[in-house]
Amino acid sequence: MSSSVLRRVVRRETHSPRTVAMVVAVVLVILALIYVGTEIVLNLAGQPALLLGPAAAFGWLVGLPTEVPVGASVTVGAVIAVLGLILVVLAIAPGRLPKHELVVGESAVVADNGVIASAIAQRVSDETGLPRDQVRVGVGHRSVDVALTPAVGVPVDEERVRGVVGSELDSYRLPQKLRPSLRVERAREQEEKA
Repeated sequence: MSSSVLRRVVRRETHSPRTVAMVVAVVLVILALIYVGTEIVLNLAGQPALLLGPAAAFGWLVGLPTEVPVGASVTVGAVIAVLGLILVVLAIAPGRLPKHELVVGESAVVADNGVIASAIAQRVSDETGLPRDQVRVGVGHRSVDVALTPAVGVPVDEERVRGVVGSELDSYRLPQKLRPSLRVERAREQEEKA
């Protein structure tokens, strides 16, 4: 990709925005500020508070360390710390969508993990002669998991299957290498005879 526009488009297609988390956090902060503002306005107008007036809330907050049991304070503090940590992780960590960028000349091509998994499964099926329903493939951000369930008595050359999966992945020219893993799950009848 030589164009910065194409790189930005690929990034937007392969990474999830933090819109939902941001909107939830902003709505909660806005609701809290509206409530505090309403209580202050009611107090200034001499009206009764909805829940707790500003003076009573401040007095409760000041007396909180001495009036609340230590266990409850620690628990509430831990919950607030965990929520804060979750918000920090959401803000910093990149959200990944189940998609990969394929390098095809100067074009921007993004393929869903399901499409890549289906293509690998079909190639393994074609190369090994196993029926397609005996080949299951899962594609993650960093790995490819291939599971074969051959019928009783059908031999599987694991090295050949690994080579097929590796060559198929190489043909996609993914910028980030995916680590393939292979499992051969024997049919139950064969296990019962052994």
